[in-house]
Parts: sequence; C-alpha cells; structure tokens
Amino acid sequence: MALQLYSLAAAGVILLSCAFCTGQRELVLALEDTFEDFNLSLWKHELTLGGGGNSEFQWYTNNRSNSYVEDGVLHIKPTLLSDYLLDGDNGVVNGQLNIWGNQPADLCTGNAFFGCERNAQASGSYLNPIVSARLRTAESFSFTYGKVEVCAKLPRGDWLWPAIWMLPTDNQYGQWPASGEIDLMESRGNAPNYTAGGYDSFGSTLHWGVHYTQNQFHRTHQVTSESQEQDFTNDFHTYGLIWNETYIGTYLDTESNPVLQVPITQSFFQLGGWPSPPWANPWRGRRNNAPFDRRYFLLLNLAVGGTGGFFPDGDGKPWMNSQSNAVNSFYDARDEWFPTWTQSFQIDSVRVWTYQDVSPVTTTSTTTSSAIGTLVYLLTNSTLLHTIVCIVLSVGLFRVLY
Repeated sequence: MALQLYSLAAAGVILLSCAFCTGQRELVLALEDTFEDFNLSLWKHELTLGGGGNSEFQWYTNNRSNSYVEDGVLHIKPTLLSDYLLDGDNGVVNGQLNIWGNQPADLCTGNAFFGCERNAQASGSYLNPIVSARLRTAESFSFTYGKVEVCAKLPRGDWLWPAIWMLPTDNQYGQWPASGEIDLMESRGNAPNYTAGGYDSFGSTLHWGVHYTQNQFHRTHQVTSESQEQDFTNDFHTYGLIWNETYIGTYLDTESNPVLQVPITQSFFQLGGWPSPPWANPWRGRRNNAPFDRRYFLLLNLAVGGTGGFFPDGDGKPWMNSQSNAVNSFYDARDEWFPTWTQSFQIDSVRVWTYQDVSPVTTTSTTTSSAIGTLVYLLTNSTLLHTIVCIVLSVGLFRVLY
C-alpha cells in the first residue's frame, strides 16, 4: 500500500486503503536512486590507500574516470595509476602518494594500513597500481530493518572484486565484526572456469563475532547454487535483501529465488559457540538478532586483488597471499590481466523499503525521487497522522453507509 500511495501522490491523488489503519506490517519506500544524476550528497566517496583490510591493490578516490553516471547507470571502473602519473610506471614502482587533503570533501577517509600516505621506495612495495571507487551512505542515509534491491551488472576482468554490502552506522557492540556486516553480493571478475568462482556466481554473507579473530562468517555464508549460476555480466540482475528481527536473507531477482537464508532462532553468541569465560557476550541483554538490530548504511565498491584469501593461491594468480610485497607481483603481470578488464561494475538502481512500524531511519538528503514522495514517507511513518486518517476514513465510511 505504501508504494501505491507514493506513486499516486506524485500524480496529485491520495488513496488510502483499510490496511493503512490496521496493525499489518507494511514496507514503505525510503530510498530510491535511479541515477538520473550522480547525487554526491547521498553517495560519499571513500578516499584511502588502505586496501580495505585485505591488502587490496586499489586506491579509492573521487574521480569521474572511476565513478560516473551515464545514461541512467552508475559505473565503477578501475584504471591504472600509471595513466595519471607524469612518470608512468616508474612512479608506481618508485614514487610516493600523499592524499591527506585539505578541504572537507578531499580529506583522506581512512588512515589504517598506511591509507593516507605511501612511499614505494621506503616500503619496498609498489604504490597502489589501480584506481577505483567505493561509495557509501554513512553520512547521508541509514536504516534498521526492511528490504533492499540493487539492480546491477557485474564487471569482467581477472582479480576484480565487486561488492554490494552494508555496515553499522555506529559500532554499538564494538569494532568489526562485533557490530556486524551484511554482504548482499560479492563476486569475482574472473572467467567461470576460475576455481574459486568467477562472474558466473556470487556469495552472500553475514560477518559477526566477539573479536576480529573470531569472525564466524562461515556459519552464515552461501554461494549461488548451480541452478542460479549464470553470466552475471551480460544482463542486469536484482540483488535483494530481507532483514528483520527474526530473519535475514538475500535473493536473486525475486524473493522466491533465495540465496542466503538465516532464520534467527537463537542468539548469535549461542550460534558462535564461544565459551564464557574467556569470551564475554557483546550482545548480552539484546534480542537474538543482535548485532543485526542497529542502523546500517549502504556501500558499493569495486576492489582489486588482495591477500586476505578471497582469491586463493594458484590457478594462475600471479601473487601469493603470504608475500609481503604481493602488489609487486600483481602489477608485474599486468600484461596478463589488464586485457581482460573489459566491463565496468554497473548499477542501474538502488531501492530501500523500511517497515512503517520501525522508526530508525536517518537521512540528511532527499532520498526519494520527489518532494511529494518525501511527504508521503513522513505521512506513512507518523502514528498521530495514522490515527487522524483512520478516524477520518471511519467517519466518511459511516456517512456513506448511513
């Protein structure tokens, strides 16, 4: 009903059904971006060399060569750092980068793992040889519970790592992964014959644990089944999420085609099986679905390589995860992998619906497609207005009948 109300209001008509007055749980459109323009008030760029905690090989920046909107589609496209440097490859091998910035929109967003400044000669490791983008709504939009649908076409290219995911706005239960992480889609740009899986498959995962050494993601991880596997680079597909107090699950294209299904029947501390002591329960006193009971924000990114294990050793991989300077071996093999980079990560739309009986939605920008849509969203989330409208409808119905 809420989406019907949203669309009819845009036409200057307000239609309210009986379901509006009942206790029935309904979804309300809270965010819609169809990328008619690149809304940088909503999508903030991360600016860092840190490698995402996996020693990945990209530099995340804000550049229209790497993130741009064209014909109603958001593109995230990786490029070579050497193309930007005056001394080309020599700059990658022997140069230095300082991205601390001095203006609010230019400040480095992550200094961990030498994320704001690197020196190739001093470290013995090349500069991040790839330039890419990671976008987030941490400062502009977050929510608790609902439905997410991202319509996207995956990239092609060896060692590319596209992701659609969510992180907690506030680390209420501690640092990662104690406060959780929700991955709707992670895939690889490699060909389908790649042992770990290529662009014919993707995985969905919940990350959680009492400490970063205790990440229990393997208990809540699922890769697309054989019946679902296909070439995800040829067409746009919908990567969806259903998230509430008793269930977290992802799906491909329709809710009837689930990928990850996590019914919540016990606490995550119980599911993890930690002895106490020595481990303390960071979610004690909360519902069983903690840490997945707080506000989360959206992320879209395209990483490259890394040594965290997402790309296992062997099967043609030019670097070893145990190498201290793995990036050197990766970049030295660029004549092998760069010609395979034939398609960007493309996002056609992002939509989020929230339950109208759950209030934690935070936004600092207009996130629906019109001011009327925003007004309708406020109307459908006001208990007082619910009551008033129900009374008006009841009186009107009484007059019609009697």
